Amino acid sequence: MTLTIGTGPFGKQSHGTFNFDTGVLQPHTLYFEDSPRRVRVIFNGETVADSKRVKLLHETGHLPIYYFPKEDIRMDLLEESDHTTHCPFKGDASYWFVKVGDRVAENAVWSYPEPLEDAPPLSGYQAFYWRTMDAWYEEDEQVFVHPRDPYHRIDVLDSDRHVKVMVNGEIVAETDRPKILFETGLPPRYYIPQEDVRIEKLVPSEKNTQCPYKGVASYWSVEAGGERIEDLVWSYQDPIPEAAKMKRHLCFFNEKVDLEVDGEKQERPLTQWS
Repeated sequence: MTLTIGTGPFGKQSHGTFNFDTGVLQPHTLYFEDSPRRVRVIFNGETVADSKRVKLLHETGHLPIYYFPKEDIRMDLLEESDHTTHCPFKGDASYWFVKVGDRVAENAVWSYPEPLEDAPPLSGYQAFYWRTMDAWYEEDEQVFVHPRDPYHRIDVLDSDRHVKVMVNGEIVAETDRPKILFETGLPPRYYIPQEDVRIEKLVPSEKNTQCPYKGVASYWSVEAGGERIEDLVWSYQDPIPEAAKMKRHLCFFNEKVDLEVDGEKQERPLTQWS
């Protein structure tokens, strides 16, 4: 779960303290819970899974994964594979191909028919590798990359902080009206209005990324100090409704620029997630 990733309370980069001995906890946490959301999986135009009874598995160091009851999966579109794997925390996994029309996703589905005694009750459930499928929906909204974690939060706040971004000694952005994104497990991100960025320093990139909490991001490289720094800036030009305040604002990787906030130079964080 996100509590165990990055700067989360159980993450490797956690800076917090507890009022109890964390040594009593399991070093590898598994947490299996009901999800109230209807979830659908699409492959080659067919709905392969459609369930109002999905489970979420949270596991230390991993993103959450949806597990579907077998009764809510189109088993006629699955073909059992000879492939198997072993997890020291969950047991032996069996796999299936997904076949729809002329397309095949090999070993795209797995399950733990006889999970280890200490593992959650995974028997009777199957999971899909997210990227092997064409589309995922929570209710009627498409979701990208991975399930939305119920313990993950984003807040986009208006601010009058003075933010200055420098690359190779050149000021490339400066504003007194940033939108600050506070997101679970990540450092604050400063989204700057396009009018307050030296657009002539930016070069459009072919790169884009997806985020389940924000949408699809476009990227730019920056030319400063006689050097081009690739994919240094991103923007959600058409974010999902929950992140609408970020629209047409630009954000620089804190990790790769010299960032000042209210005149104070910010330390560069370790993470490079957008």
